[in-house]
Amino acid sequence: MLTKLVQQTDVPTEFRSNFLHLYLDIAWFGVLSGSAVNFLNIYAARIGATGFQIGLIGAMSAIVSLFLAIPSGRWLQTRNKGKAIFWTSVFYRVGFVIFIFLPWLFNAQGQIWAIIVLTFLMAIPLTPLGVGFNALFAEAVPSEYRAHVASIRNIMLSIAFMVTSLISGTILDHSTFPLGYQIVFAIGALGAAMSSLHLYFVRPLHTHANPSTRSDGTIQSQPEVVPVKATFSSRRIATTLRLDIWETSFRRILLCMLAFHGTQYIAIPIFPLYYVNELHLNDDHIGIGTALFYLTVLIGSTQLRNFVYRTGNKNVTAWGVIGMAVYPFLLSMSSAVWHFYGISLFGGLVFALVNGAFANYMLDHIPAHDRPSHLAWYTITLNTAVLVGSLGGPAIADLLGLSNSLILFAILRLFAGLAILKWG
Repeated sequence: MLTKLVQQTDVPTEFRSNFLHLYLDIAWFGVLSGSAVNFLNIYAARIGATGFQIGLIGAMSAIVSLFLAIPSGRWLQTRNKGKAIFWTSVFYRVGFVIFIFLPWLFNAQGQIWAIIVLTFLMAIPLTPLGVGFNALFAEAVPSEYRAHVASIRNIMLSIAFMVTSLISGTILDHSTFPLGYQIVFAIGALGAAMSSLHLYFVRPLHTHANPSTRSDGTIQSQPEVVPVKATFSSRRIATTLRLDIWETSFRRILLCMLAFHGTQYIAIPIFPLYYVNELHLNDDHIGIGTALFYLTVLIGSTQLRNFVYRTGNKNVTAWGVIGMAVYPFLLSMSSAVWHFYGISLFGGLVFALVNGAFANYMLDHIPAHDRPSHLAWYTITLNTAVLVGSLGGPAIADLLGLSNSLILFAILRLFAGLAILKWG
């Protein structure tokens, strides 16, 4: 089945190279995610990290991105996006190599703070990478193929994540501590390097006209770019920051994405604490659970294109977010490993819908000539959510307890999904 998917017999020849490298990029990213990324917070929890420190691991990158997103968008406007994305991915992913050596360099608390500092430094190249990848994807994949490519990328990610998380869990279960984690981080570094290699071969498609085409086939002319005098007026500041984007209909999309990502990331620092301190899961359990999660991501991804064609990216995103509310709610009620496995199966199914549709949902509302600036504001919105969620989640958990906070976060996710349905 996998071979048939990547053969692309029904795809025009000029698109096949980009599609293939996008598939292989995400497959190797799945290796990175199923190993180093998947177990980094678990490792931090096992060496004594508090909820606040785990929150900081996510918050550091958000802080950097809030300051660099707009400059990154402007920088990308004048760069070859293929080369820019490749080099920023390389500089970002070098950090995963350093994780391998931390147990040899620092004690437990030293390692925790080293992870936080490394995450901060890695966020500098990660910001233009995050801003630019969606723009590169839009330029490398024609709109009529985006749902198709996104669904296959989800399938490739799911397979790689499943296999790698199972292997990582087995390694950790049969290796001494912390050697097992160093091996897992090394696997992640290999995946990161190979993912960047395939990004190098993704090229924007050449278009022959400046006008953009509307969905109804008519031509929309590009707005003329008028030079702005280099003054320090408020108008100049607004132009530099592209505040005009907030005066368009894209404002509603940004607010909906803020609600979605805010309710997504507020729960993430609590999950590893609940796994380790409440469910008392070992690394093998966590590896199996994440593999089951991505098994149903794979299954859901095979049907994503049909769902999108039937109901649209907006509705698929909204119902996926509503479905994501079930995960923290059921987790708060769980007390055994088999509960965790069952929740993981359901969580992967709804995550496949959101993960495959929300980026295309945004791209549907972004002018083709102005993607980097719009995506820069999305990056700011995303990282505001990451920052507030990463720090707010542990603070709420300290006040309410782990189980009660998970129930609250489930309710917030439900409201976020309904907001996308009504106002998105």
